[in-house]
Amino acid sequence: MNLKSFSIVLGTISSVIGATQAWATDAARIRGTVVSLVGSTLTVKDRNGKTDAIMLADGWKISGVAKASAADIKQGDFLGIASISKADGGSGALEVVIFPAALKGTGEGDRDWDLQPNSRMTNGTVADVTEIEGRTVTLSYDNGQKKQIAIPQTTPIVTFASATPADLTPGVAVFVNAEHGADGKLVANRVVVGNHGVAPPM
Repeated sequence: MNLKSFSIVLGTISSVIGATQAWATDAARIRGTVVSLVGSTLTVKDRNGKTDAIMLADGWKISGVAKASAADIKQGDFLGIASISKADGGSGALEVVIFPAALKGTGEGDRDWDLQPNSRMTNGTVADVTEIEGRTVTLSYDNGQKKQIAIPQTTPIVTFASATPADLTPGVAVFVNAEHGADGKLVANRVVVGNHGVAPPM
């Protein structure tokens, strides 16, 4: 990836992470597949079968995701992990995003998430990596708080990659952080697309 492409990816990731920190009641996270992109209107069929028309704001950004693995995770890395409490205690990962080193610390913290009912999103630095019935990481965040999360072998693990609007073809998987505008219509500043054969797991 050249310097220009890498800068575009970093800018897009910053926007994605920033959106996870906005907890306004008009926020909407849309997960689904592209129906069409016509002008600045992206139409997405979400995972529940509902079709949403999303206005893409001036200067909107796009990034892709590329497959990574648990073996890529090491102490000192900055991760975003959606997780859910396990029946036997502790937390189990639903998905993992490995962020570039340049974005370490962005969006740090633990908060409610809507990937599944009762799920959480934790952005933090890997303080420890252990092998406990599979790979387990301990994330450190918010001035020393820690959370141990087990990563099952089937957990989707990705990192960010470059993308262009041309990747938004019908049927491709996307994740969109959007907001309801004053007129009630959905507006978004960024789109994450599964353009490397990997669906955004967020």
